[in-house]
Amino acid sequence: MNGHLALLFVISGILVAGYAIAALFFLRFWWDTHDRLFALFAAAFGLLSLQRIALSWAAVAERDTIIYYVLRLAAFVLILIAIINKNRESKRAGV
Repeated sequence: MNGHLALLFVISGILVAGYAIAALFFLRFWWDTHDRLFALFAAAFGLLSLQRIALSWAAVAERDTIIYYVLRLAAFVLILIAIINKNRESKRAGV
């Protein structure tokens, strides 16, 4: 295994673990509050975790990786939707 690929796996593993921990963190807050913001953040970080796993797999298989960045885009769109949705709820509640 070449050194570059080994470093990619180490960094990817750290990122997957971080994204998964963040997803579980937000999932726990959603479980306590049932606030949609936390559910969407948990889903977004779960997607980021899956994207990093798929990207590492694609690097090993030497496949095209562009399609895997659509998962990352979807995660960021989910975060934007969550923030916009929360701001609209706050305006309706008069906060």
